[in-house]
Amino acid sequence: MTLRIGNASGFYGDRFDALREMLTGGELDVLTGDYLAELTMLILGRDRLKDPGAGYARTFLRQLEECLGLARERGVRIVTNAGGLNPVGLAARIRELADRLGLDVNVAHVEGDDLTAEHPGSLAAHAYLGGFGIAACLREGADVVVTGRVTDAALVTGPAAAHFGWGPGEYDRLAGAVVAGHVLECGTQATGGNYAFFAEGGHDRGVLRRPGFPLAELHEDGTAVITKHPGTGGFVDIGTVTAQLLYETQGARYAGPDVTARLDTVRLTQDGPDRVRISGVRGEAPPPTLKVGLNRLGGFRNEVAFVLTGLDIEAKAALVREQLEPHLAKVSDVRWDLVRTDRPDAATEETASALLRLVVRDTDQEVVGRALSGAAVELALASYPGFHVLAPPGKGSPYGVFEDVYVPHGAVDHVAVLHDGRRIPVAPAQETAVLDTPPEPPLPEPLPPGPTRRAPLGLVAGARSGDKGGNANVGVWARTDDGWRWLAHTLTVERLRELLPETAELKVTRHALPRLRALNFVVEGILGEGVAAQHRFDPQAKALGEWLRSRHLEIPEALL
Repeated sequence: MTLRIGNASGFYGDRFDALREMLTGGELDVLTGDYLAELTMLILGRDRLKDPGAGYARTFLRQLEECLGLARERGVRIVTNAGGLNPVGLAARIRELADRLGLDVNVAHVEGDDLTAEHPGSLAAHAYLGGFGIAACLREGADVVVTGRVTDAALVTGPAAAHFGWGPGEYDRLAGAVVAGHVLECGTQATGGNYAFFAEGGHDRGVLRRPGFPLAELHEDGTAVITKHPGTGGFVDIGTVTAQLLYETQGARYAGPDVTARLDTVRLTQDGPDRVRISGVRGEAPPPTLKVGLNRLGGFRNEVAFVLTGLDIEAKAALVREQLEPHLAKVSDVRWDLVRTDRPDAATEETASALLRLVVRDTDQEVVGRALSGAAVELALASYPGFHVLAPPGKGSPYGVFEDVYVPHGAVDHVAVLHDGRRIPVAPAQETAVLDTPPEPPLPEPLPPGPTRRAPLGLVAGARSGDKGGNANVGVWARTDDGWRWLAHTLTVERLRELLPETAELKVTRHALPRLRALNFVVEGILGEGVAAQHRFDPQAKALGEWLRSRHLEIPEALL
């Protein structure tokens, strides 16, 4: 008895046509849509400040207007976290839509994640709920289930628990669904999107131009096959699934409200073209607390990018910095970055130019706003030769700060609210286990000595990176056993710090996952106060892994 669960959204703003593509492309039982991220919750919180009836993903409602009848016709249930900060509001809008379209649709929603009232000063404070509220809605006949802040994997574990009748203590089965859900949650990242080896000759760029969205064939024992609809773009192989498994994770224990999945037990096997089987996943009791994401306004931010062209780049940068220093004395946070994109004897003006970025933050909008903007603009005829900026500075815009705190399971009122208004309480986890780091697994024998060549790490290893609050993770994997033997002994924390100097003064933790031939590094604090604070050039660490792959080191010639 197989349950086919597809995904049609990896973030708020993903491909609009994906809902229709997934409903028409092949067989499905359930279609999920993940619209929420740390930054999205802040965006929805600001929407709700302007309109108390807002706070949900508006694009989902527009997608549903085109596809709700199609889903009903095909018997596909829809489960989404597009409810954001206002799941009851979105559920009501869907019912209104169904009435207008003349469709008989049972719409339920999940409540209990909103803890904003308990955290004064926050714009949005939401606990990450598990999948059993979703399961309760589906068991009572819901055609559409809307949630707020649940874990991304809950969109899969909930339907699986409802379909197979799993209870809260069936940890191995639940963990298998969590792993499948984690692979699906970011949409086309599982089917070749953002993939380290996209440029290889075996992957036609035409296939990658529009990758299809993924689906999972789940089985009662918790195993799953990741695949996609026939004829859609992209590809599914062990590499694409490994990359997504490493995305935004930390250690071997992947904790959630329903179960802690052991990523060090995951086995991946190619099960045919565009089919990867996930098996062997083991689960443990969840931790005794739930994660709560807090979003608040941190202050105001402004940015100016000065273009420096031709000769004397360093002197030009020094001049404009000296000219602006008196105007920055009252600013609490000032950051200058000189980005050397210039090259000597360049054939175009753009390639002869470098960028000097000034980023300022303060709780006072005026300090980083017009006072600073005016000072920068007034330099137009009084600074370095060739003075110009990429865009005129503005008045300063608000930025957000993300942090996570933890509360006991019983601190939330997790409730499934049915179409007829009935409310089904969802019991908190009865069995929990304090999360700790498992023992370091044994590493393979190192490769025997041999000739080496200095070359980019990315020739022999893939990587994917992402953000978790102010931290970043970089997952690195080898595609062969010999590559793993070399990688496991070469890419230490010390070597990572050498290759990525930005991490030199930060806490870095390495986690080995031998069954995936992978290492996962967690870099604490590299993103400051989270993505919304725009702390660094790449605020979500999306390309941190690709920077690592571009760095050169001595690699055995046998691997090249």
